[in-house]
Order: sequence, then C-alpha cells, then structure tokens
Amino acid sequence: MKGFFKLIGAGFIGACFAFGIFSWNQSNDFQALEVSNAHQVNDLNVSPSSLGALDFVEASKSATQAVVHIYAEESDQLAMQRRQQQSQQQRRRDPFGGFFDMNDFFGGDVFGQNFYRPRNGTGSGVIISDDGYIVTNNHVVGFADYILVTLADGRKIEAEKIGTDPSTDLAVLKIKESNLKEISWGDSDDVQIGEWVLAVGNPFDLTSTVTAGIISAKGRDLDIIKGDKTIEEFIQTDAAVNPGNSGGALVDAKGNLIGINTAIATPTGVYAGYSFAIPSNLVSRIVDDIMEYGGSIERTNLGIYTFDIDKSLKEEMNLKVDEGVFIDAIEKRSAAQFAGIIPGDVITSIDGQKIKNGDDLVELMKFKKVGDVLNVEIVRKNKKKKIPVALRKGI
Repeated sequence: MKGFFKLIGAGFIGACFAFGIFSWNQSNDFQALEVSNAHQVNDLNVSPSSLGALDFVEASKSATQAVVHIYAEESDQLAMQRRQQQSQQQRRRDPFGGFFDMNDFFGGDVFGQNFYRPRNGTGSGVIISDDGYIVTNNHVVGFADYILVTLADGRKIEAEKIGTDPSTDLAVLKIKESNLKEISWGDSDDVQIGEWVLAVGNPFDLTSTVTAGIISAKGRDLDIIKGDKTIEEFIQTDAAVNPGNSGGALVDAKGNLIGINTAIATPTGVYAGYSFAIPSNLVSRIVDDIMEYGGSIERTNLGIYTFDIDKSLKEEMNLKVDEGVFIDAIEKRSAAQFAGIIPGDVITSIDGQKIKNGDDLVELMKFKKVGDVLNVEIVRKNKKKKIPVALRKGI
C-alpha cells in the first residue's frame, strides 16, 4: 500500500513539473508576440545613392517629440474580475473543470504565474492631436485601469482610456494637456519596399530611442493577434525594436507616421532581425471608429458558412445566378439566423456592394461592428429579396 501511495505521489509531482514547463513555455511565447513593435513607411523613397550620407536628424527631432512613454497597471479589483471571468469561460468550455482548478489549488500561483496578482507593463504611444489624444497598442494598455504617460519633456500625466479595438491591437488614450507636439501622418499605401524608416519608442524603458532600417515587406498576415476576427496587414521592417517599443511610431525619412510598431519575430523575446507595424492608413481608420463610438470596438460576422458559386454548384442546386456566395449552413443565434436568412440563400450584394465570391464577403465584413445594420440582398428560390441584418455579439 505504501508503494501505491509513493507511486501516486511521484506521478503527481511529475505532472506538476510538466505543467510548469508548459506554463513557462507559454509565458515566453506570449512575451515574444506581445512585447514587440513594428514599422511603417512614407511616400519618400530615400536611398544612399540619392542622399550620399543619410541624415535622419530632422525626422528624429520631429518624431521623438510626439512619442510618449506609457506605464500601465491593473488594480487588485480588476485582476480579481479577470480571474473570475477566466474561470467562468473555462467552466463553459469544460463543465467539470471547476471541480479541480490548479490555480486555486496552489493559491493562484503556479510556478511563478500568479493569476491574482495585478499586471503592469510599459510601452510607447504616439500623440495624434495637440489636445492630448494618443494612439498605442491594445496589448500595452488593454488590461489596465491606471495609465501614466511621460512626455518627451519629462512631464508625467495620468491618461484616460478612450477605447480599444482588440481585433487590430490598437487603443486610444487622452491626457488633459494642450499645445502638444503631434505626429504628422503619412500614407502607408504609398510606401515601397526598400524605403528607409525610423522606429521611435522606449525599448527597455530607454526613452526617446530611434533606430533605422528599411521596409522589408508589406501586407503581412502573421496570425498573432488573438481572437476569432482579427485584422492584420503588417508592414515588415528591419529597424531594431524591442520590448517597450510597442505602440511607438514608425516614420519615414521626413518624420511622417506610417505605422505603429506592434510585433517582433523572435525566438528569444528580443529583436532578432524583423519587426512589424500596423500601417498608418489602418490606424487612422480604427482611431476614427474608436473616437466616434468609444469603448471597446467588437468586431463580428454574419454567422454563415458559404461556398463560392461555380458550374457544378449551379447545376446541383439549380441556381440561376453566376456570382455570389451560397449559404450552406448558419450558426445558431447568429445575426443571419435572427434576420431570417436560411441555408440555400445566395448573397449577391451587401449595402449595394456586389459580392462575387467569399473573398468579397470577407473584405466587406472586415471592419463591421456589433450594432451595424447591413442591407443584404439574397436570391432565394431564384427570386431576389432584401433583408436587413443587425450584427450581434458573437455567442
């Protein structure tokens, strides 16, 4: 019998050790993805041959005045609410999981991961208006209810969180100040691979740090933003960025904002050659949404499963349309179901915009939010019909 209990004890210790290694690896992966930065570029193509010795002095002076240091902290109350929400979500996924919670068993501290301890961190932000609006990454401030901004001149000012968009990893803050130095916007659509760019931020809490590199690629979809409905169109650069650069500015050789530094590709958690930024044109659009609606923007979808229409599908289903998306199934309690859309319908347009295939539908739905009402045109039994669809929060 003693041997039996020794065996059980050894098994339990081994399980805990394995869990600890898994947790440690998960923590490192999280850091490598979230405490990074990216770049973006401008409409000026600068090369050594055209300028001789490169000079980024004026661009650096302009950009550093508009980039701030951010300290974000979570209160005890918010930390407890987060833990309770995580437990509820876990129980919904696993109804029996609530009977044995490793975090509760170890007092909320498993191999150094205290799920009750308030989180804190630092990052960067960019002043986008002279009256105190600042854009940064959601992962820098999304968890926090206390945010302190340090300006380039050393002034420390508490900030208010205006709103966030987790799907793009962006957030907007506001400080009560005026006559601030704001960044000038560039056009990220015009940037070209090979252009020189500067990354401006506060890596490792080293304030007002500037590094230079070139645009390495555009339109990167890295699948690193958490969530079911995310928007990724990263600009890739080789300007050195590190933890603390997140939320800082990627500017062109004139100092114009072309991106918000967001992520790094790294096996170690620090810069390893490439970084990624959210393009300024996307940033501008999301900032406008946050300013207009406030709070956290929730992206959503119709809740449908579709096929593109081709010759074989037309013949099989006796369809009289050449383009559109055929609805094969509908999620329960989705926006489509509540609006009265049914399997077998064919969506041909939304809000007057033609839907030729699934790619068109994905592109159109990309920026749609909970509460938006869409005018969806369908073909049902070869007859056209218009249905208003109110987008709902995902279940």
